[in-house]
Amino acid sequence: QVEEADDWLRYGNPWEKARPEYMLPVHFYGHVEHTREGVKWIDTQVVLAMPYDTPVPGYKNNTVNTMRLWSAKAPNDFNLQEFNMGDYIEAVLDRNLAENISRVLYPNDNFFEGKELRLKQEYFVVAATLQDIIRRFKSSKFGCRDPVRTCFETFPDKVAIQLNDTHPALSIPELMRILVDVEKVDWDKAWEITRRTCAYTNHTVLPEALERWPVSMFEKLLPRHLEIIYALNQMHLDRVAALYPGDIDRLRRMSVIEEGDCKRINMAHLCVIGSHAVNGVARIHSDIVKNSVFKDFYELEPEKFQNKTNGITPRRWLLLCNPGLADIIAEKIGEGFITDLSQLKKLLEFIDNETFIRDVAKVKQENKLKFAAYLEEQYKVKINPMSMFDVQVKRIHEYKRQLLNCLHAITLYNRIRCNPSKSFVPRTIMIGGK
Repeated sequence: QVEEADDWLRYGNPWEKARPEYMLPVHFYGHVEHTREGVKWIDTQVVLAMPYDTPVPGYKNNTVNTMRLWSAKAPNDFNLQEFNMGDYIEAVLDRNLAENISRVLYPNDNFFEGKELRLKQEYFVVAATLQDIIRRFKSSKFGCRDPVRTCFETFPDKVAIQLNDTHPALSIPELMRILVDVEKVDWDKAWEITRRTCAYTNHTVLPEALERWPVSMFEKLLPRHLEIIYALNQMHLDRVAALYPGDIDRLRRMSVIEEGDCKRINMAHLCVIGSHAVNGVARIHSDIVKNSVFKDFYELEPEKFQNKTNGITPRRWLLLCNPGLADIIAEKIGEGFITDLSQLKKLLEFIDNETFIRDVAKVKQENKLKFAAYLEEQYKVKINPMSMFDVQVKRIHEYKRQLLNCLHAITLYNRIRCNPSKSFVPRTIMIGGK
């Protein structure tokens, strides 16, 4: 198979609205100067972040929020001098390099350029969003751009930044940079504000899935953030050393900077030290987080670690996507579950109810028939709708274990070949992702 680009904005998106009046600059590269007036990040390359707002309506509550996404734009679309000299590619090179940042979701990060682009993406979204958050905080009313609030003491009471895995981890040094370098907040006060504002959700216990960025890449791409991370790590290690004197191995394990042939920044460790709360997404997962993945950090600050069991939005993933199932649930327990998922516990009363079990099985089979018909009509692939559907839809990556799934399919096939007369459950295996 060959992966093809999915240009989802080819024909535009009627639900999103461009907001060029709130366009913001995002800086890369450059170098840091320490002056009497403070620290300055200068000689940077600038990319513009164009916001697009998508309305997100509430469920029967007369409220519509907006989800703000960002697109990368070059400050100068076109270099006329290069064009007039006949260098047509160079004339649009800056624009293409800038727009690459938001062109591809999950760029291939198996080589240096791909890794650097991924880090650029993560910082681009963080920097644009934080500037926007601070503009809103400083303004007195919705839509206003004139600053009214200048004291950041109440910032954590008005703003919550949830770090969904390590991808937005740069929010911590970026918020520190803005508070200290731009807003001139005292370092210790800025650190207190940052920790009270940020919280971290861990999604995986696999070491290879936790981001670790080369220090050399940060030094080139985000030099000021590297300085801030080093300073935060030193504060953190000083505290650990005071509590566990002489325990050098513990300091090594808990450091944000991993030593070795290639120094790396452990973004998960950065998230933990820079957040007031850390949670896993299931009880067993949260226990592993406390007892294994972040064991040393849990011993240091046990009150910081929590569990928040992942769920779904029943309005979208049940009511809208599976109306047949939603109807039979509502018949048994009412419609309260639509806004309160915990009410689904009432279904425990019906686990031995033959009529209810039959109705659920019927809806499930009808959905499989619809899917099989869609697959045949759209892709000319015919499957057995009476078979077990074995589905894995994740991004294609080594740690997602799609290869293991393929090996399992081969194993099942070999078992059938070795024992053709044996009874096997018919199974349709579907793997999707990008």
